[in-house]
Amino acid sequence: MTIYDSIILGVIEGFTEFLPISSTGHMIVASKFLGIEQTSVTKAYEVIIQFAAILAVIFNYKDKFTLEKIDLWKKIFLAFLPIGFVGFIFSHQIKELFSINIVAIMFIIGGIIFLVVEKFYIPNEEKLIDNVEEVTFKQSMWIGIAQVFALIPGTSRAGSTIIGALLVGLSRKASAEFSFLLAFPVMSAVTAHDLLKYYHEFSGANIEALGVGFVIAFIVAYLTIKLFLKFLEKFTFVAFGVYRILFGIILLTIFN
Repeated sequence: MTIYDSIILGVIEGFTEFLPISSTGHMIVASKFLGIEQTSVTKAYEVIIQFAAILAVIFNYKDKFTLEKIDLWKKIFLAFLPIGFVGFIFSHQIKELFSINIVAIMFIIGGIIFLVVEKFYIPNEEKLIDNVEEVTFKQSMWIGIAQVFALIPGTSRAGSTIIGALLVGLSRKASAEFSFLLAFPVMSAVTAHDLLKYYHEFSGANIEALGVGFVIAFIVAYLTIKLFLKFLEKFTFVAFGVYRILFGIILLTIFN
């Protein structure tokens, strides 16, 4: 992997990880276009940039990572359990789903779901939760169940959790923030698993490329989280729904 490849993939990971447009889908497509084979060394690089994204969440929400917020983290851990359980049990079956066609189809389906949800969403309803700390355990569990769909490539972890959060009564802002925080245990588990599996590949990897990718992914992810929340102050998720549909159609056209 070259420095150029590292920069491109770092930007893609940082920008797409917390947006409802599937970072995995974009990484698969980008790797195809760049001609990067999915080797164990490439996997080691992905571990590094995922860790960068985790740090971006911590730096953006330092006030949430304290003992005073233990109740919030109980709810986040509860939401993590479904995907943790299903992902562990069906890990081999999930790996077999990775293909451009499945990614493209899930992009389109996810886009349609976003448009439908936004069509019936009532943003001015007084009962909407706008503070993630007010989310109930029941709502957390339903969001966690929705997140399980993210195991299908192209669905988007952020997209499935945001949709789940909107459906159980969270505001757009709170839905996005709960998704950000929920990324911490999910990505930490994935990164820890991959690190144990591919740690020996770091010695044979391009350390300079890994370092550049880490820095780029962190900066882009950090800024994306802030800009995404600003975006939601004035706009809806409709643009993401349209983008997903168009991107899915383009993928089906190019690769078929």
